[in-house]
Parts: sequence; C-alpha cells; structure tokens
Amino acid sequence: MIILPAIDLKDGKCVRLRQGRADDVTVYGDDPAEQARDWAEQGGEELHVVDLDGAFEGEPRHAEVIARIIAAFGRPVEVGGGLRTLETVKEILDAGAARAIIGSAALEDPAFLSAALELYGEKIAVGIDARNGFVQTRGWVETTRVKATDLAVAVAKAGVKTIIYTDTATDGMLKGPNLTQMAAICDAVPTCRVTASGGISSPFDITSLKALERPNLHAAIVGKALYDGRTTLKEMNLAGV
Repeated sequence: MIILPAIDLKDGKCVRLRQGRADDVTVYGDDPAEQARDWAEQGGEELHVVDLDGAFEGEPRHAEVIARIIAAFGRPVEVGGGLRTLETVKEILDAGAARAIIGSAALEDPAFLSAALELYGEKIAVGIDARNGFVQTRGWVETTRVKATDLAVAVAKAGVKTIIYTDTATDGMLKGPNLTQMAAICDAVPTCRVTASGGISSPFDITSLKALERPNLHAAIVGKALYDGRTTLKEMNLAGV
C-alpha cells in the first residue's frame, strides 16, 4: 500500500482543517515547496496536494505554489481543488502533476468528466468526499443526497481508474478511518484503484486497512498525524509494505 503524505494549501501555506471546516485551521508551514522536499527526503513515493482555496472558490488559486511543490518533490504528485474546467486540468498536468483530481465537478458536470477522461485518460482521478455515506461538494460545504457508492459506480462506468475516497467526519480527527465505508467503496468499484483518506493516524490504521483484504485498496493519505508528530512517514511506509 502506497502512503501519500498530504499538503493542503490555504493562503499560500501548509495547513490542515478539522473535518474540512475552513474556520478550524492549523498552519504547519509557510513554505509548501520545502515541505514537499522534506517528504521526499523522508521516503515519500507519491504526494497528495489539495488547493483548499480552489476547492472553496471553484477555481485553482495556487498554480505557482503547486508548480514549485511538484518540482521540489521530484516524484509523482496528484493535485486537486477547484478543477472544474478542461483549461485548469490542462494547467495542472502541464505543470507536471501525475494526476489531476476532479471533485465536485464529477457529480455536477459528468460531461466535463467525460471530456477530461477522453483527453487525459488515467491521469484523471476522482475525489469522492462523503459524510455518513453521502457525497459532499464545494469543499465539503454542501452535503448531497447522492450515496458515495453510487457516485463511485458512475465514475467507474465513465472510465475513471483512480478514486480517492475521503470520509470527512473522520478527517483531521486522528481517530482512525471508516473501515466499513472503505470496504463498501472498494466493493462497489472492483476495477478502480481506491485511495483511503480521513482519520488515518498510525501504522495500526494502515494495518487495519490492509486487513480489509480489498485488492483494489491501493493507497492511503496521511496528513495531520505526520504534521503533529504522532507517527513518521518511515513508520507508515513500513506498515504499508
């Protein structure tokens, strides 16, 4: 299982939100590129980057910062947050991102998702954020009546091969992932690689995810636990082996 350290961007800084709330933010650094370099030095294989301002406002706000992050990390970087047009997807991929993560637009604009997939294929991932099993959009501000598993099936049918599933109720809470929902997502889309996100705080949590024995559970994103020093990337990588 690949472990992806996370860099969330707000106002040009590395931050973490509790349960995605913009009013509950902790700043961890003023130089995101230096943080990316640090994750690479600690053994990061891939990196997960989210433009939080872009997610809230509907278009990317950190293009230059993200370009510096990609250059500093020097390994595959996936980027999301506000990617709702083909132009913004192209800009992120042209900057060197390995994958562009489409979030709200995957639900709200299926035609856009299809067009992006036609142009960029497996470089397009879909981020599904959900609370209590129901999809949230617009930076987790709006909760829909669409089940996360139903959206996962729909995007898989459209041709998506990578899904990043974030359980927003557990995100930033350091209380462990929602194993039941992770299993349900994996079972719904057996042809997709699934990345787990939300609540992952220790090597034990990685072991618990692996114990689900879902072959398509491909990776896990870790944020706050690393920044707070509760574990190290080396420890998480060892658990993922």
